[in-house]
Amino acid sequence: MIAKISSGKSTAGLIRYLYDTKKAKDHTDPHLVASFDGFAPDPGRAQDFDTAKQLLVADLDLHVKQAQRHGRAPERHVWHCSIRAAETDRHLSDEEWADIARRVVAATGIAPEGAPDGCRWVAVRHAPDHIHIAATKVRADLRTARHWNDYLTADRELAAIEKEYGLHQVVRGDRTAAKRPTRAEQEKARRHGRQTTSRERLRTTVRQLVSIATSSEEFLHLLDGVDGVRVDVQHFPSGDVRGYKVAVEGDTNAAGEPVWFSGSELAPDLSFPNIRERLTGIETPPATRPGPRHRQNPWHQATAAAERIPHHLDQSDATVAQAHIAAFAEALDVLPLLAPDHLRAQLQQAALAFERASRSRVRAQQGQAGALRGAVRALRTTPATGDGSGLAMFLDVAVLVVIAAARWHQARHHDQQVAAAHQALAHLRTAYEHAAAQPLAALAQRKPPARTVERHTQHLRAALPAHADRVLADPAWPALAAALTQAETAGHDPQQLLQHAAEQRPLDDARSTARTLTWRVQRLGAGPAPRDGARAAQASRAAITEATPPSAPSTLPQRPSALRRWSRSGHIPIGDRSAATPVKACAGLPRPVPWPRQS
Repeated sequence: MIAKISSGKSTAGLIRYLYDTKKAKDHTDPHLVASFDGFAPDPGRAQDFDTAKQLLVADLDLHVKQAQRHGRAPERHVWHCSIRAAETDRHLSDEEWADIARRVVAATGIAPEGAPDGCRWVAVRHAPDHIHIAATKVRADLRTARHWNDYLTADRELAAIEKEYGLHQVVRGDRTAAKRPTRAEQEKARRHGRQTTSRERLRTTVRQLVSIATSSEEFLHLLDGVDGVRVDVQHFPSGDVRGYKVAVEGDTNAAGEPVWFSGSELAPDLSFPNIRERLTGIETPPATRPGPRHRQNPWHQATAAAERIPHHLDQSDATVAQAHIAAFAEALDVLPLLAPDHLRAQLQQAALAFERASRSRVRAQQGQAGALRGAVRALRTTPATGDGSGLAMFLDVAVLVVIAAARWHQARHHDQQVAAAHQALAHLRTAYEHAAAQPLAALAQRKPPARTVERHTQHLRAALPAHADRVLADPAWPALAAALTQAETAGHDPQQLLQHAAEQRPLDDARSTARTLTWRVQRLGAGPAPRDGARAAQASRAAITEATPPSAPSTLPQRPSALRRWSRSGHIPIGDRSAATPVKACAGLPRPVPWPRQS
């Protein structure tokens, strides 16, 4: 069950809405199921509807009128609580709804059980699956009711009611979720033929801009360049930025004014102070390592940074772990901007789902995830083109990160975050299967000669005896053999490469050990090959390792390095793909489909 609580100024207006069957087509057979004394007039069952409605309003407003004569009545004296059952729940009887209404008004302090001076209230049912409680906040002793935190107390009572009545138990949150679109916003979007509301579109746009910006100044510059979005930046008297608000071009209210949303109204972590904190000190990794020839692949850098997240979730402080989860969410936000068309829908859904799992009551130490954030920013000039192996490599690790994040949240009883992570996991797995198919097939076509495959088989059995049979039976073994051959041609030792790949993280939870090893071998093989002296040292360490118990793999974070500037030409598709928003960004990225103009 879900409760929604609001306040108002007109008792008559609320009662008129609850009993209306003309404008509200979904209202059927409105009638009272309970009241403060059990004798309140019911317009739905009276022969003279208008008279009964006037009597009901006067009955509810009695204490309010008395308090007004003494100047003690609150301006917003109406308390309105709607309680809705889940679609899968059975239809409750009027008697059951009456019991639920009494328990809720007692729990919230509107009419405490056994208190003769409680507020006046009625419960109206005009649909099978929900009721509305209308109350006035003035007690019989003319004091205002004490109903602080009424939403939380009502929610706790409804959780107990769900268990007692055998109803669907709603996954409850920690008040860190983004605000859902109102019914008016949903109806407005439906009238204009849009699948998403302005609030949702703007939230996606802002999140994606944060994921590619390297500073709060750059974020505001990018936001100002988005077509179809109006931006209003507020400043302190000193000239410093205080905040921002955004609106969809053409989305106006009844007065013809833009419908503005501040960052905090889009999501708790999208307020300007939070964005400024997240973007402080971000540095993108260098394009090249020290040396004359080698160039680092940004996808390899991002994958290496993401692969260390499960270790941070297991070993680090909760605030550090939360920072890495938030940084990983930024990586998911940027993927739809870089992925091929056939993968964007699944990746967008994964990012939207994981957005809820990126926040909790644990405050993140944002500076702890600098390596991942820098690597994610380096991706903005590297779309997933070519064979797509970079994206597939990252998604293989992303699946494991989401599983680890779900376990971390579950251990702390973050129920909504766990459910969101599971939703994101389903979309990521689908995207990974599609992304991995082409690069694995391309590798398998370059299968080395049988003699070379046999040699790699011996390397595999020597390096990973516990996993060898499973890897050899995996359909991705030909691709792994080809990756080992490429690395060997570049000067790497295949057996040591396999050992190093296995040491990075345990392979027991990999759905396909051969595919996971393929991506790791490709990433490690892309680095510079060790010289003869380094190979001898590696062989010596391997011999010592065989004679001693294995130690924990090294998971030291990469040190971020110099900033990379990016060009002012080109476009990035921002927002959800059904209504992408063009924005000035880096050259070489795919051009977006513009938002449809509103009528």
